[in-house]
Amino acid sequence: MTLLFQLLVNGLIVGALYGVVAMSFVLIYKASRIVNFAQGEFLLIGAWTCWWLLTSWQLPFWIGFPITLVFMLAFGVILQIIVLRPMIGEPIISVIMVTIGLSIVFQAAMKWMFGVFAKPFPQIFASPTTNLFGLEVQTVYVMSLLISILIMAGFGWFFKYSRTGLAMRATAFDQQVAQSLGISVRHMFAMSWAISAMVSAVAGVTVGVVNGVSSALSFFGIKVFPAVILGGLDSIIGAVVGGLIVGVLENMAHYLDSQWLNWGNMYEIAPFYVLIAILMIKPYGLFGTKDIERV
Repeated sequence: MTLLFQLLVNGLIVGALYGVVAMSFVLIYKASRIVNFAQGEFLLIGAWTCWWLLTSWQLPFWIGFPITLVFMLAFGVILQIIVLRPMIGEPIISVIMVTIGLSIVFQAAMKWMFGVFAKPFPQIFASPTTNLFGLEVQTVYVMSLLISILIMAGFGWFFKYSRTGLAMRATAFDQQVAQSLGISVRHMFAMSWAISAMVSAVAGVTVGVVNGVSSALSFFGIKVFPAVILGGLDSIIGAVVGGLIVGVLENMAHYLDSQWLNWGNMYEIAPFYVLIAILMIKPYGLFGTKDIERV
């Protein structure tokens, strides 16, 4: 039972991190109807940037981490302006292919700049683990949980009360109507990519501190994809719920596999099985908007 409770707590903490990255997917999709297949590379770039600041410039984490977030914010804006803004008005599939191309380019660039081997972060916390409810949990996961809660609360306030958030919601609902109301659609697109890149960097640094930084970190974006589809591609709340479900499912599958099944790969595939089952019942996800088209 202790192991089960430990895995459940770990699942909720990792699930909160999944939910944050899933919100980044949803943010871009809501603004532009584009699924960003380079999302995992945003995690990778953020992690490598923070690692480089901490190791090459010998900056303390509390300085290097905010600089990383500011850099990723600017990186998202520049990427949208230079690469994706010219694609406005093109077929969605063309833009999606561009994001796949960006994923390949970013992967190759990071391998060329930092090598192909995993590199550990310098020690950040005085104690690598923290006692939480009588369980030993990685300190960085506790930090990520607190940051994830703050980001989720920030997203909720941003989209409900801020002028920019309301403008982004209007843009997601109908771009032409938003333009007629004086909202700059191009500005909203750039904002969505900037926020998405910055939030993804938080997850990238967290996972990098635990497992080291390598190109394998970009696969985190693929692991989060079931959470996005599960909650609904256009639902921020669905992204959070989907992330928590996937995080808990992974750890519960690991428990069942290690105790009884001994199949060896349930941790990786369980979320996809549940995803298929739920989509057979609710094709738009748990909280996704159901589109009705007249023909």
